[in-house]
Amino acid sequence: MSVEGQFFLSVTGSIEHAEFYEVNNVYCKYSFHFGSDWSVVAGIEEGLTQMCKCSNDSRNLAVWNFPLEITFKSTNPHGWPQLIMSIYGLDFFGRDVIKGYGVCHLPLKTGYHEKRYLFHRIDIVLRSRRIKSDNERCHKVSIYVPESSSMLQHFMEWLTGRRPELIDPTILASGGGRELTRMRVEGVVTVMLNVVLKDLFKLGYDNGEKWKK
Repeated sequence: MSVEGQFFLSVTGSIEHAEFYEVNNVYCKYSFHFGSDWSVVAGIEEGLTQMCKCSNDSRNLAVWNFPLEITFKSTNPHGWPQLIMSIYGLDFFGRDVIKGYGVCHLPLKTGYHEKRYLFHRIDIVLRSRRIKSDNERCHKVSIYVPESSSMLQHFMEWLTGRRPELIDPTILASGGGRELTRMRVEGVVTVMLNVVLKDLFKLGYDNGEKWKK
């Protein structure tokens, strides 16, 4: 039931597939990060996909087709929900190692959205870019792997087979201290989302759709 002063955000979709340059067996952990004024009404807040072998697909894709479904309510747009993805794979010895992190806000507008998480093979500062066309809204966001900060740490990483890993991936959503993190990333993940909003306009908020009608 809708309460005065509240609006609702409902999202359904799926984590479709991923393309990697040097990874074969991969899976994805995901969770939603949101502000203190938000709460989950229905759906699953976090989950884990199945392991997928890229070499089994003719396109060399890790095809998950993992469903997403969640509904939020809030009284304040501040802290708009974000999707956080942690991609893991198997190393030569069959151990789980981090392959990348990704984060982006859930779409502000209703309808169908395709989000592509783009992996770069260089050391970069955390950033995102948006490309729009007539047929789709495609938000390309880098997926990041922590880099060792010294040659000694690089050597220990090679010796032990353990990459640096974020203790709490939600740091990517909060933004605090991200500029101090060195990252290297590679690959692409595609997520399909369908968004429904309720009572947002009644509270006087404008997401850009109101003037198009």
